[in-house]
Amino acid sequence: MRIVVAGASGLIGTALSSALRNAGHDVGTLVRRPPASPAEFQWDPAAGRIDDAALRGADAVVNLSGAGIGDRPWTRSRINELRSSRLGATRTLTTAMARQETPPAVFLSQSASGYYGDAGPVVLRENAPADSGVLARLCVDWEAAAHEAPAGVRVVTPRTGVVLSRSGGALGRLMPLLRLGVGGPLGNGRQYWPWITLPDVTGAFGFLLSTPLSGPVNLCAPESADVNSLMAQLAGALHRPALLRVPAPVLRLVMGKLADELLLASQRMEPAELVEAGFEWKYPSLAQAAAWVAGREPGA
Repeated sequence: MRIVVAGASGLIGTALSSALRNAGHDVGTLVRRPPASPAEFQWDPAAGRIDDAALRGADAVVNLSGAGIGDRPWTRSRINELRSSRLGATRTLTTAMARQETPPAVFLSQSASGYYGDAGPVVLRENAPADSGVLARLCVDWEAAAHEAPAGVRVVTPRTGVVLSRSGGALGRLMPLLRLGVGGPLGNGRQYWPWITLPDVTGAFGFLLSTPLSGPVNLCAPESADVNSLMAQLAGALHRPALLRVPAPVLRLVMGKLADELLLASQRMEPAELVEAGFEWKYPSLAQAAAWVAGREPGA
């Protein structure tokens, strides 16, 4: 397939682009700077501009663009930036698709587990309702923008959970602390985080490119875990303690409402669509995932 990836320089984008090329696909990437190779195409999503040659002959488009959710405090201007960076990029892509004589057959446009807000211990399948918080409203509008793609384009909006990787990503700031033995749970630790390893994220995106699913798809592992379990397993795999709990009031003092929506919210997501479609995880259990994060294969 010829696949165009927006947001190819991020954690998921870098791994996905590499995996797709290794699988024999022709991968083009969108860049804001002048292109450095024939596989790169320039765009300016904030201005709605894109080199139309990027999408010419494309079989699929993968949209991973957007400013980092947890990179900076949520001031009013930062929240506006989070929205505009996602909606602008998505609409630039759907508008460009409409200009093509033959639009791509598939549009995978990233969404997030934040769609569900803080749902406590309730099991969340894809038909669960959206919350009304900042992240939830962002995800609702982000998904709606993806569905502005031309008629006939199969649109998939993966609601991705917490991506476990060996460096960077959602745990990028916590992993060094865990490796030193000075990490631990956040808040009371009973909130569920819908986790998934980076290799399984890339595998799931590849699966969604060729499987006739459409609409929202929960991207997480089939084994649910609360933060207490998650931190304990990761620390155990690293042969370190996980004793230093960070109380919720401290998190709120440092991070404001970002703490409530990103760290303390509970989302017990179930990947119902992926399970039914027959997707096979490489690391389906938390023990297997923690071993991989620690740098060894499960059972080694």
